[in-house]
Amino acid sequence: MTQVDVRPQAGDTVRGADAQGGASGVRTKGLGGNSVGLLGSAVIGISTVAPVYCLTSTLGSTAGEVGLQMPAVFLAGFLPMLLVAFAYRELNKRMPDCGTSFTWTVKAFGPKVGWMCGWGLVIATIIVLSNLAGVATSYFWLLAGEISGNPSIAALDDNKAVHILTCLTLIAAATAISYRGMTATKGVQYTLVGLQLAVLAVFVVMAFSKAGSVDFPTGASFSWSWLNPFSVGSFAAFTAGLSLSIFMYWGWDTCLTANEETVDSDKTPGRAALISMVVLVGSYLATGVAAQMVVGSGDKGLGLANPETSDNVFAALAGPVMGPVLGIALFVAVLASAAASLQTTFIPVARTVLAMSSYEALPPSFARVHPVFKVPGKATIVAGVATGVFYTVMTLVSENVLVDTIYALGLMICFYYALTAFACVWFFRAELFDSARDLAFKGVIPLLGGLMLTAVFGKTLYDMWDPAYGSGSAVFGVGSVFVIGVGLLLLGVVIMLVMQRRSPAFFRGEVLTKETPSMVIAD
Repeated sequence: MTQVDVRPQAGDTVRGADAQGGASGVRTKGLGGNSVGLLGSAVIGISTVAPVYCLTSTLGSTAGEVGLQMPAVFLAGFLPMLLVAFAYRELNKRMPDCGTSFTWTVKAFGPKVGWMCGWGLVIATIIVLSNLAGVATSYFWLLAGEISGNPSIAALDDNKAVHILTCLTLIAAATAISYRGMTATKGVQYTLVGLQLAVLAVFVVMAFSKAGSVDFPTGASFSWSWLNPFSVGSFAAFTAGLSLSIFMYWGWDTCLTANEETVDSDKTPGRAALISMVVLVGSYLATGVAAQMVVGSGDKGLGLANPETSDNVFAALAGPVMGPVLGIALFVAVLASAAASLQTTFIPVARTVLAMSSYEALPPSFARVHPVFKVPGKATIVAGVATGVFYTVMTLVSENVLVDTIYALGLMICFYYALTAFACVWFFRAELFDSARDLAFKGVIPLLGGLMLTAVFGKTLYDMWDPAYGSGSAVFGVGSVFVIGVGLLLLGVVIMLVMQRRSPAFFRGEVLTKETPSMVIAD
């Protein structure tokens, strides 16, 4: 179908200059405005994070790194995310643009830094989409086996060809739903998010009720030290656990990338992001404490750190904790969580690519919006294809792709979140001393969040050189997590250099700057 080209033409109007007369105007891009309210925006944020999927994928890995201090690490990971969320809120008030981190860092630091920040968001999203598809596939066959009572059906997931084909089918379905617009996305998400949170609550209640039972000899008695990050055995273990914890909160900023489609776009997305994060930290703390009380964090039996089950904790705990019937509900919840997030995670990548294209940082064809569904059609489809290719290649190359890409994802998240936090401080530097509120929310809080994430980025980069980091696999003696993380960032540099030759105006700072108003399509 024909799509609408939203690149600026002669005579396009300008809007959004800030109160100081600076150029905070941003281009509208033809997206469907006022499609999502506060509740819908918060649900989309929670869905993108996929709390049940995150828990089953990382409870075991985090427990393996920090032991019983897992809840403390969840809190530690929440703190920089919360601080950065305030930076997003302030920037969104001034510039509600679906390019979010890309647009804001270009405004603050210039085209090259902004381009790499956008690349960090895009590639992080592709990585997590591939992992979501993999988990959804595994739970699809696991659920089919449980329902049919036939272990051979569940074992189909071990067939690489069947696994990849199923995974590609799920990616195609999620892409198709996302392609049909934000209204379709929102309708699906209410059901899937409600289901996963309800089942997770049942799991927590039942785990608490069975804690201390003779049927669970590896369980542990609750201690307030579980919430003390200083009780972690080593700093290396703490940063490894923190990197995983940060991954578990990633995705709340989808509320912001949908800002041009949200009611009261300058206020609602920021509020929705904060609501999402409160729901997430509460869910993670309750589940982490309950799981440790019922099975402990050791590496024996049902212990969370058992290497045989740590990469998919709920598959091991569903039956023992919830029983055979409700256990199936937990399988459904994980599948729903992964499937829901697989669908909503297309939002940030497609809209970031749309913004980069509309500001001439990527080929102009990505700036086309579907005339009926009001979505970046080509960007959504290309994101789906890239996800399928990435997952297929990584699965064929490495059996440990799920673990290693999750570890690498933490590096990408720290990279672009930290840049966005610093962009907030620099962009508002002339206003920081206008009031105590401005100093706190535009300066001190974002700066602290950015510094924390930078520290995690640096320490993680150092640690991941060791092949023992992540799954333990290596490429020419270098940890595969390092190869994946750094290799993908370097790939971004290469693509940026190519685009610099094709779109010199953007990289000369002539398209999107703080000083020069940006043109927009008139409503």
